[in-house]
Amino acid sequence: MLDIEIPGFGSVKLQHLVTDFTGTLSFDGRLVPGVMERLLRISEFLNIHVLTSDTFGTAASELKDIPCIAYVLEGDYHDIQKEEYVEKLGAGSVVAFGNGNNDRKMLRAARIGIAVAGGEGCAVDILMAGDVHVKSILDGLELLLNPKRLKATLRF
Repeated sequence: MLDIEIPGFGSVKLQHLVTDFTGTLSFDGRLVPGVMERLLRISEFLNIHVLTSDTFGTAASELKDIPCIAYVLEGDYHDIQKEEYVEKLGAGSVVAFGNGNNDRKMLRAARIGIAVAGGEGCAVDILMAGDVHVKSILDGLELLLNPKRLKATLRF
């Protein structure tokens, strides 16, 4: 669990990290260098869930050494499926990461939504859906490993 008080933003008690894979944790279907190491450290205090459309078909192999639940979405309306997943976990205990249009509802639902602008860019709607915008997934994961940075960003 990650428990921090953020003046003006409130009490944050996170139990789950929910993230998109394609374009968020990965670039062209491969984990961004440094992501695995950070997720391994984060897995010591948060449950990790990866929700993906798996555009490149590589999520299972890329995530095999990371203690996480990897869920490949099927059918249509991936944005709604991601939002519902977060709500089932208890949205108030979730930090969510995403970069694409299908992540916007998930970021809005989560206690903290982090919009990631990596190599694939970031959909404009995601910028408005998130509480925080980071220039890379590494910067975003570092916010959880160094929560005073998150506090400094979100405080009123």
